[in-house]
Amino acid sequence: MSMITATTWVPRGFAAPFPTKYVFDEEEFQRISKLAKLQLDDAKENLQEAQKEDCGTSERGGVDGGQSNNDDLKEYNLEHYDDDDQDQEEEGDTMAMFGNIKSLVYHASNADDPYITMQEQDEDDDERDELQILATDNLLLAARIEDDVAHLEVYVYEDGADNLYVHHDIMLPAIPLAVEWLDLPVGKAGVDKDGKGSFVAVGTMDPDIELWDLDTIDGMYPNAILGQHSEDSAKVEKARKKKKKLRKANDDYHVDSVLSLAANRHHRNLLASSSADKTVKLWDLNTTKCAKSYSFHADKACSLAWHPEESTVLLSGSYDRTVVAADMRAPDASLPRWGVESDVETVKWDPHNSNFFYVSTENGIVHYHDARFVPANPLGSKPIWTLQAHDEPISSFDVNPIIPGFLATGSTDKEVKLWNIQSSGPSMVVSRNLGVGKVFSTTFAPDQEVGFRLAVAGSQGSVQIWDTSTNSAVRAAFANKISPVQGEVKERLVGLQEDSNDSDSEEEQGANSNEDAGPDGWESMEE
Repeated sequence: MSMITATTWVPRGFAAPFPTKYVFDEEEFQRISKLAKLQLDDAKENLQEAQKEDCGTSERGGVDGGQSNNDDLKEYNLEHYDDDDQDQEEEGDTMAMFGNIKSLVYHASNADDPYITMQEQDEDDDERDELQILATDNLLLAARIEDDVAHLEVYVYEDGADNLYVHHDIMLPAIPLAVEWLDLPVGKAGVDKDGKGSFVAVGTMDPDIELWDLDTIDGMYPNAILGQHSEDSAKVEKARKKKKKLRKANDDYHVDSVLSLAANRHHRNLLASSSADKTVKLWDLNTTKCAKSYSFHADKACSLAWHPEESTVLLSGSYDRTVVAADMRAPDASLPRWGVESDVETVKWDPHNSNFFYVSTENGIVHYHDARFVPANPLGSKPIWTLQAHDEPISSFDVNPIIPGFLATGSTDKEVKLWNIQSSGPSMVVSRNLGVGKVFSTTFAPDQEVGFRLAVAGSQGSVQIWDTSTNSAVRAAFANKISPVQGEVKERLVGLQEDSNDSDSEEEQGANSNEDAGPDGWESMEE
């Protein structure tokens, strides 16, 4: 089984022309040792609690199996694993999972040893050329799960050559659910915090958020972790060792799956996250600590979006069927809240008119709201218009950041639909089955030169980049936004296709028909 759960673009000009190879030196060893020790301590505590529960069950049931289990585990001395006199021993034991890797680092640099055949070598020119990323290339990040193995694939998209390929990938600890690109260097000692970088934040089924450097390949461990197992939280956890571990939502870290991530493009050190633990958290990337935790919702918080102009306003959607626009400077004030008819899937601000925002729902409906009009009761919310875009959940949608009024929706019905949002309401331009299975991600490219490119991915594990400007219906709908061309234009689709037994074929509904120009499926709610 292979599927892609999320994608995001990296704007041109941020990726290093020649990514560097990961270096495992003494400093990196010490950093990983601290992070791994914290995770190992957590696992030991879970084992100890489970052991106590098993013993209690055996005593109540009159079975002496608990004693035999204790005898088997005595050699590990788990009862005293947190004693201070064992701290130094544990630091070495923590890295046992990596084998004799520390000594290997030493010997690899010992050029005088004739028995060592694996020496450090400079990259060959050919390999260096293969890794090169041109200024005209776009990067696309795709979160993939394949046969229970999760990883993040870094694609290079060469628009002029109609080429898409995997540049390198990053192993992940659990099923990825959210991916967000960052332009701030994180977790690098001595790096200017006001400088530029190309990093990625990944939220998974685990509560922790991992931050990786996209300009480093073959990385062994993330540059930083936001959550319970972060290096900065080690002191906090050590103080709590003799207390019952927190299982419920708290102010320091998430305790359930991370469903959405949103980087603040104005305050670059701020990253917002929302989780199945019902909380929204604000992280300071300079310190990798949780700056503030919020409880806006009564159910899973599933989607976030920062206001494009008011840099402190955060839009959040939830399975409690409400959307909140909160000013993070005064979150305890009365919160503007809107209601929808079913679970929220995705929320986004209109990049061309920041007074408005979009909401997609499980019922396949898109709502368009004016943020300046807040209902007294969320149940009485009145959107400007609603659009029944699909009959199944709208798992993803995106608003083109370059071309006003250009909306793309993707659904579990396997269809991708393009819409023209006019003053009179939305009208469907074209509907396509791009062969990716159930659509989980639809994202427009962020750069002017490739503004009509739409990345689509889904349950069949394939990625397709659709140059929508080559579709005749799109050209007709956005004629004033597309440069005129001579002669017939062949529709362009670039992607990597996974093998699949799915018999669904590509379908195009009304791509060359004027029937799609009418305002089908939408209902005006403006009074």
